[in-house]
Amino acid sequence: MSVITVSLPDGSERTLPAGSTAADLAADIGPGLAKAALIAEVDGAETDLDTPLADGAKVSIVTAQSDQGRYTLRHSTAHVLAQAVLELYPGATFAIGPPIENGFYYDFDLPAGKTLSDDDLDEIEAKMRDIIAADQPFVRGETDAAGARDMFAAHPYKRELIDTADGSEVGGDGVISYYRNSDSFVDMCRGPHVPSTGRLEHFKLMNVAGAYWRGDEKRPMLQRIYGTAWATKKELAEHLHRLEEAAKRDHRKLANELDLLSFPSELGGGLAVWHPKGARIRKIMEDYSRERHEHGGYQFVYTPHIANGRLFETSGHLGFYADGMYPPMEMDNGVYYPKPMNCPMHCLIYRSSTRSYRDLPLRLFELGTVYRYERAGTLHGLMRIRGFTQDDSHIFCTEDQLADEITSLLDFVMSVLRAFGFEDFTFNLSTKDPEKYVGSDEIWEKATFALREALDRHGVEYSIKDGDAAFYGPKIDIDVRDAIGRSWQLSTIQADFNHPERFDLNYIAPDGSRKRPIMLHRALFGSIERFFGVLIEHFAGAFPAWLSPVQAVVLPVAEEHDAYAHEVTTRLESEGFRVEYVRPDNPLGKRIRDAKTHKVPYVLVVGGDDVANATLGVNPRGGDVERDVAVDAFVDRLRDEVEARS
Repeated sequence: MSVITVSLPDGSERTLPAGSTAADLAADIGPGLAKAALIAEVDGAETDLDTPLADGAKVSIVTAQSDQGRYTLRHSTAHVLAQAVLELYPGATFAIGPPIENGFYYDFDLPAGKTLSDDDLDEIEAKMRDIIAADQPFVRGETDAAGARDMFAAHPYKRELIDTADGSEVGGDGVISYYRNSDSFVDMCRGPHVPSTGRLEHFKLMNVAGAYWRGDEKRPMLQRIYGTAWATKKELAEHLHRLEEAAKRDHRKLANELDLLSFPSELGGGLAVWHPKGARIRKIMEDYSRERHEHGGYQFVYTPHIANGRLFETSGHLGFYADGMYPPMEMDNGVYYPKPMNCPMHCLIYRSSTRSYRDLPLRLFELGTVYRYERAGTLHGLMRIRGFTQDDSHIFCTEDQLADEITSLLDFVMSVLRAFGFEDFTFNLSTKDPEKYVGSDEIWEKATFALREALDRHGVEYSIKDGDAAFYGPKIDIDVRDAIGRSWQLSTIQADFNHPERFDLNYIAPDGSRKRPIMLHRALFGSIERFFGVLIEHFAGAFPAWLSPVQAVVLPVAEEHDAYAHEVTTRLESEGFRVEYVRPDNPLGKRIRDAKTHKVPYVLVVGGDDVANATLGVNPRGGDVERDVAVDAFVDRLRDEVEARS
């Protein structure tokens, strides 16, 4: 009997009969792995478990406890969703259904007159469970474009995918793969998939939404069903609990309840107005940012909100970013655009004077408002917005200064983020998109090496995100994890050799020659608006005292305690605290509940004993009520808390 030898990730080898599959290998390793196996990775390529193995192959068995495995679970569950919808609604057709973070979705075009709602999800789930209970195998097949057109003759969106670049989106090279998991259902797919539908028990359909085909507002509006899928019942339950907690923390809901800001329809989509309490927090954030930048050696600048189109031609934005810009405005002396970025104007500031190597690094800082045309379907409160303010820095330095400057920036960024309650950071290095970049390969290699060197010198672990950089340079993205474990991309450090070239920036070197500076782009909050939205959700609206719009409310028990309550309020205000006094027009219990609903850190109640003894009743948010607290003691306590930003 002929045999084959394959190697495993730990370097060991296994000998199997010729013709053995990845599933046979998993069984040879052990019954536990055979039961857990979903797909295999063979010589770096993902395959189905029934794929025969070649002699000398390097094989890894993938289970649901890995990112690859969870992706496959969700991918396969999306197929079952499509099968269920097509069986429930004759005449329905389907578009695409990819896995996404923590779940999956599928887009459908249903027969005329049928609009899905969340109320339909129970019926669709029940049908999916019937398909799963049937334990239908996922069977791979291949055909050419002509065969695929016949196979999907009743499904126009699938046919469009087939006709796009000769089917490159679903297979390419003249071969289109598909999967059947019943006699009646087939879907185009690269694969791989779990062995059978019986492996897909732990899922939940979440909601129905609208989505334009191909994300194009001029194309048909499809009905999108979102779901989630996990390896175990416990993981599914934990995820659903996190979603419940996230819903409670939704910044749009809390911003309304706490009277922080709003999105009036009269303004148009993606534009917010800040109410006094929200504006107060924003001012605190901006003041802190200004203070840190001033101490960090930055110089403040201001730039206009619009500019002549020639500026954005020079910067490259019109060539690479026009879809994200607002339409031009025809003026008497040219075409103007609302600025999508501050960097071109900072280049003009640098170029306004002759610079020496002694002037570098030159660190410019601006709280600059920019405008980007985000598609209506992508807008999401403060997280995806059309007008926002960046805490934008551009640093001009020599090549020798680059690694030190980036290393210093990493310290600076983390220090500021820690002040706002974040401690868990993730670093990603984004490299060149080979289809969308300016500048030479040599320049990109230099910039990428400098960022990598700074990360290595800093001693942090990081991931590589190939092709994810902006068109003018590689970047480091810094993500934070919030109070319920979600990851948010906030800060960015981007090396740029291209803008100095495009704007002909230079400095006088020690030998008198002219040399190009290197430009670093750095947004710390990312945008004030988005960072504020993240803070609302991180703290669930219960901001720490140093950030709270109102740090304490003073409540007299009754009318006769009113004068003393005013004295306490005045004392706290004189110490610089943000305090509100509430008249005793309503019962004390209601006034306390109102203050707690607005998540005020301290509710201070004063009655007869307090008047006599110059004390307070302190009701701290989330703590036990404290009686007979001396006013001076509370002032010291609140001052320490605010100064510590705890």
